[in-house]
Amino acid sequence: MNDIYDFEAETLEGKKVSLSDYRGKVVLIVNTASKCGFTPQYEGLEKIYEQYKADDFVILGFPCNQFANQEPGGKESIEQTCRVNYGVTFPMFAKIEVNGTNAHPLYQYLKKQKPGFPGRRIKWNFTKFLIDRDGKPAKRFAPYFKPEKLGEYIEPLLNNR
Repeated sequence: MNDIYDFEAETLEGKKVSLSDYRGKVVLIVNTASKCGFTPQYEGLEKIYEQYKADDFVILGFPCNQFANQEPGGKESIEQTCRVNYGVTFPMFAKIEVNGTNAHPLYQYLKKQKPGFPGRRIKWNFTKFLIDRDGKPAKRFAPYFKPEKLGEYIEPLLNNR
C-alpha cells in the first residue's frame, strides 16, 4: 500500500467508500469517541473543517471503543454526539479498531508510516493524521493537540498543488 487511496471504509450510514474518493484533497483522519475528555475537540475539528473545506480539505472521523469503553454505543449514539451535540458535518465512519490484530487496515498503514512515541500504537482517542494531496501521511498529532492549532500544518499542504 502506497497511500490512503488503496483503502476502503464503511460510513456511519453503512455505505462502503473508497478513500480514493478523496484523491487530491488534504485529509485529516481522526479516531474519535463520544465519552472522552477530548470529545469537545469535535467543535474545534468542525471549525477547521468549515474554514478549509472549500480549499479541498476534509476530515474523516473514525469512532473507536478501544480506549476505556468511551465509544460504547452504536450508530444512533455516535450521530447524537457528533452531529446533534457538536454540529459535525464532516464524514463519519463506522466504528473500527485502531490497535491490535483487528485494527482497520487503514490504521495499520497510518501507524506504519507515522509511528508514535514510543512505538506505533495509537495511545488514545483523537489521535490525528494529516494526509497530503498525494494520499501520503504528512504528520501525526497526539490526542491533546488542539484542532485550532492545525491550520499552520494544513495551509502549506493546501498551497502545495
